[in-house]
Amino acid sequence: MAALQNIIHPDHLAAMGMRLLDWYVSHARDLPWRSTRDPYAIWVAEVMLQQTRSGLVVDRFRQFLHRFPTLQSLAAASLDDVLKAWEGLGYYSRARNLHAAARQVVQELDGRIPETPEALIRLPGVGPYIAAAIASIAFGHDVIALDGNLIRVLCRLLAIDEDPSRPRIQRFLRECALAMVPPGRAGDLNQAMMDLGATLCLPARPRCLVCPLFDGCLAQRQGIQNELPIIATRTRQAHRDVTAGVIWDGNGRFLITQRPADAMLGGLWEFPGGKRCPGEALPACLLREIREELGIEIEVGELLCTIEHSFTHFHMTLYAFQCRWLSGEPQCLGCAALRWVRLDELDAFAFPVADQKIISHLRALTGASE
Repeated sequence: MAALQNIIHPDHLAAMGMRLLDWYVSHARDLPWRSTRDPYAIWVAEVMLQQTRSGLVVDRFRQFLHRFPTLQSLAAASLDDVLKAWEGLGYYSRARNLHAAARQVVQELDGRIPETPEALIRLPGVGPYIAAAIASIAFGHDVIALDGNLIRVLCRLLAIDEDPSRPRIQRFLRECALAMVPPGRAGDLNQAMMDLGATLCLPARPRCLVCPLFDGCLAQRQGIQNELPIIATRTRQAHRDVTAGVIWDGNGRFLITQRPADAMLGGLWEFPGGKRCPGEALPACLLREIREELGIEIEVGELLCTIEHSFTHFHMTLYAFQCRWLSGEPQCLGCAALRWVRLDELDAFAFPVADQKIISHLRALTGASE
């Protein structure tokens, strides 16, 4: 509780807010979603920016809006088209939720995006942060969009030496941030703190000497800026061994399957297979998974490639094998859909990153162009 006993005068917070806004006028990052007040464009940007660096988002944001320039065009598109446009950004539930929310706004709200955080948060995939970001940036509501950058800046500014993931600490951070906001300027202040955290108040080696809040930062005064914010200790990441089969039919085609919509990476296409059970040999695992998922018999051949890939909560080692279809008509027992395809037809389907690497190995093996 020591940090919360620091007495922060509202006038001090207001002065820090004005100083930060003055800095933002001349130091704001040049980002394409900053040149519009269109709530749809801002919404797309904020969804993309979750879990993805802004440097990668810039080009993908432009491409996505070129493909789906309006909320109505996104709502009218198929989920397959949306997932393909999202390919490479990862965390595909963001794309599925954005698509579902666009359809809900068109069907139930006459195409008008809600203006308040309370209404926005009722849409699929819209949590407190995105709701506050859209409401403040697009509609001028005075609410705080508390993301990782804002949490880091505020914890250092206020010398918060407790875990900021606790609801009590987050409420305190929002109250202090709101005290920094001149009426109607929360959108600018949210973006100013995002930029400060991205460029100066860095996770490691913050550039305190050139920070506009240098002499008002309590952590800097106490020399503890490198120790904040307090991060809760994470448990060791789980590991999974997974097999996948490139199952050829003898006529230059192989089998791909679509993941169920309610599964992780739902709606994406993949090479069929699954998780290895303890003590199970890799070929035996693949044979079992293919029987369970597709109801067919295959011959497992050579190992094509081994791929390491990390998700949020586990690390995966994926073993992809060349396989031959022996018997049985493929059925959707554990998948949403299946297709026999040729290598040059794969660009029409959206694949997870790990499966895209399998495709790259196949193309390198056959000499096909990327």
